[in-house]
Amino acid sequence: MKQVGVKKGIFAFLLFIFGWNTLTNAASNPDEEYKVKLIEHFDKKGVDIRPYFEDSRFKLINGITKKFTRSAEVKIDSFEKYQKVLGYDNKKNKIASFYQTHKEDLANAEKEYGIPKEVIIGILGVESEFGKYEGKYNPFNAYVSMIKEGHRAKFALAQLEELIEWAGKREVDILSLKSSYAGAMSYAQFIPWSLNRWFVGDDLYNMSNNIYSVGKYLAHFKEITGSVEDAILRYNNSGLYQQAVLGLAEDAKEVTKKS
Repeated sequence: MKQVGVKKGIFAFLLFIFGWNTLTNAASNPDEEYKVKLIEHFDKKGVDIRPYFEDSRFKLINGITKKFTRSAEVKIDSFEKYQKVLGYDNKKNKIASFYQTHKEDLANAEKEYGIPKEVIIGILGVESEFGKYEGKYNPFNAYVSMIKEGHRAKFALAQLEELIEWAGKREVDILSLKSSYAGAMSYAQFIPWSLNRWFVGDDLYNMSNNIYSVGKYLAHFKEITGSVEDAILRYNNSGLYQQAVLGLAEDAKEVTKKS
């Protein structure tokens, strides 16, 4: 009995000296260390994320760092090339139909937020081709992958916290969500931080919600930056992106002025 007591005492002493985290990491697969750290991080916040890792839908996006470094905004050096990659003409050709379907919401969003409806059209055209694309990744998987690879890890952890907060308030199954490889969701392509602050409504794939959300987001950053043009750069800090949005907005004016 004394030996058992001594062993327990030694173990408790080791835990005190080295910490449970150190002992756990030493016993675990080094490739799984990111999970241990994330579980401990969220445990301190009273959130158990173990079920997400145990779910068969959890999958790392291998090579996610390269997806960022090879993005069109990084690689392409001319607007003409950017238009081709973006499928600009396809988006332009869908403006009239989109406007006719959502004319009322666009007008109301413009009135409420002071953002031209044509700019809202431009954003939604560039981001998702007016709802055609929802994303083929999952935001939880995306942010965990970024953390594991060490790509913008602090940003990814902050977004993971925001995502869990957003989903928790709405009892949403996080692993059922769709996103870009950057973790952006909805037709407006909002990251979780933006969802929690500017997304209007709960349904990410209701187009009316997306129209109002884009207006609300741009209105906020217009107030900060002083112009719609600079507010667009807060959406995506790329001159090529800004040019594409404003180009589609000009194309949209040709449609809206006829009605």
